[in-house]
Amino acid sequence: MPAPSDPGPGSRRPGGRTARTRAAVRDAVLTGLAEHGYPGLTVEFVAERSGVHKTTLYRRWGGLEGLVADALDLAGEDGWTPPDTGTLAGDLRALAREVCDSFADPAAAAAPTAFVAAAFQSERAADALRAFYAERFGRCEAVVERAVERGEAPPGTDAGAVVRAVSAPLFLRLFVTREPVDAELADQAAAAALAAVHAGAFTGARR
Repeated sequence: MPAPSDPGPGSRRPGGRTARTRAAVRDAVLTGLAEHGYPGLTVEFVAERSGVHKTTLYRRWGGLEGLVADALDLAGEDGWTPPDTGTLAGDLRALAREVCDSFADPAAAAAPTAFVAAAFQSERAADALRAFYAERFGRCEAVVERAVERGEAPPGTDAGAVVRAVSAPLFLRLFVTREPVDAELADQAAAAALAAVHAGAFTGARR
């Protein structure tokens, strides 16, 4: 489950000057977050890095919070799809490992980590981060829905709760206790979520 960072191949960046400007600004925001963190990011840095005049940035994005929020919005406009290994166990394990892979390289992890930090300091950034992960988890629900159809999960299993349960212990280590994560921990998180699925822990009314 990729974190909010560079869109990479297959991302949707529609053509046109407006789209190119938005992409350049977003790249500048990502660079600034990676190099300076949210507290050190400034509109002046984004203007210089993107080549977009500061007046334009204020007019279109309203300031730093708007720039960060839009960068997160654009992060969700990609072609990423959840894994389809043929089994729920394989899919959950692949999802967990993608979380670890997203943060394995400190340089690559700097920007998504800064997004999380920004969410603690800006309500608008928090709303954008929440929306990003809601959309990302929404895509991941397909792995559980397929499992229910195959008879690997009980009918009525809350797909959203399952995919969140896979990443939750990893995010705890990454952003709260600041402990390292690896493939072994990813597999453990996936196995725990799978055991809970089989025990019926995620069935019942969605809360």
